[in-house]
Amino acid sequence: MIPSVVHRIRIGLIGLLLAAAASGAGAQENFQTTVRSAILFDVGTESVLFEKAADDLQQPASLAKLMTLAVIFEEMRQGRLTPEQEIVISEDAWRRGGAPSRSTSMYAAVNSRVKVQDLLRGIMIQSGNDAAIALAEAVAGTEANFVPRMNDRARALGLSRSVFRNSTGLPHPEQKMTAREIARLTDHIIRSFPEQYATYAEREFTWGGIRQQNRNPLLGTYSGADGLTTGYIEEAGFGLTGSAVQNSQRLIVVVLGARSLQERSNEARKLLDWGFRSFELRELFAADEALGSVQVFGGAESSVPVNAGKLVRLLLPRGQSDRVSAQIVYRGPIRAPVAKGAEIGRLRVLRGSQVALEVPVYAAADVASGTLTQRAMQGAWEWTTGWLRSGIARP
Repeated sequence: MIPSVVHRIRIGLIGLLLAAAASGAGAQENFQTTVRSAILFDVGTESVLFEKAADDLQQPASLAKLMTLAVIFEEMRQGRLTPEQEIVISEDAWRRGGAPSRSTSMYAAVNSRVKVQDLLRGIMIQSGNDAAIALAEAVAGTEANFVPRMNDRARALGLSRSVFRNSTGLPHPEQKMTAREIARLTDHIIRSFPEQYATYAEREFTWGGIRQQNRNPLLGTYSGADGLTTGYIEEAGFGLTGSAVQNSQRLIVVVLGARSLQERSNEARKLLDWGFRSFELRELFAADEALGSVQVFGGAESSVPVNAGKLVRLLLPRGQSDRVSAQIVYRGPIRAPVAKGAEIGRLRVLRGSQVALEVPVYAAADVASGTLTQRAMQGAWEWTTGWLRSGIARP
């Protein structure tokens, strides 16, 4: 198996201890949240500003509908589903997700025909379980057939730990997500589907003569809030993923395991407030700046330089000490040939012991395959050093 290689780098601010100012020091260390799990993410810099138990798996409740929507939006982008297309509300969608279910619903009538765009509003504004099941059936025939598409899409998006068992988020012991992966999925929806995302900001939706308010407590009560959604089941407590923009800065907040509606909304607001006021933007690496080099096996060169391919910026706490370090992480050595621009690994930036930022790194040059002699010599070196490493590792 090819090992994971961590290459530590020191460039610019990286590796330096940022000086603490007299005022505001210790704000980050003293910040706390009462919810079970939380994460605060800056979209512009892809920086994690705060996390608490962000990798703990738990049932996501209706936040699972984010993945349902990610699949539906992709179907629409590929032209396999259109906004005006009408979907028949099956008895199963009505019974398990509609009025008889006594769960969150858009109250679509059984056997009625509803346009895709209205079903989307039913999910995004009202968290309708009937709408989620109906769209799952429209794409895959049955909800059961739709679930593998949710899991496949999760893996394609790099959500390696999320597991889905239904389209609604209704209780299932195997259905799990983490706060970190919910934030990543939220970021994907905001970036990739801005037109559809705008629906999350609508304050109300009426269907079948029933008028319902948007379930997001941040809308209309928090400056710049424009999405997303909430969830609750007894097993998981109260959860929320939200986003807001202030002064051209967009933050995503995820809180899970709150004990009440009030705690959920209060903690989300507190996290957003703290994020907007407590950080300043620093530029770490230029787009074409050489970050370091990674080993190449079987090439005309033994290594290849890498860069991030874009400006790398990080939000750092105002007025306090925070040690920042960076690593290039890759599976290696990389086998030749290597094409310039090929993704090689990840740049991982740490603020203290917390991973604050991860972005891809790319080959900054071509590396052709080496001659037979070069490959033989590199193979012998790799075998020898691998044997030595194995020998050293023995107890």
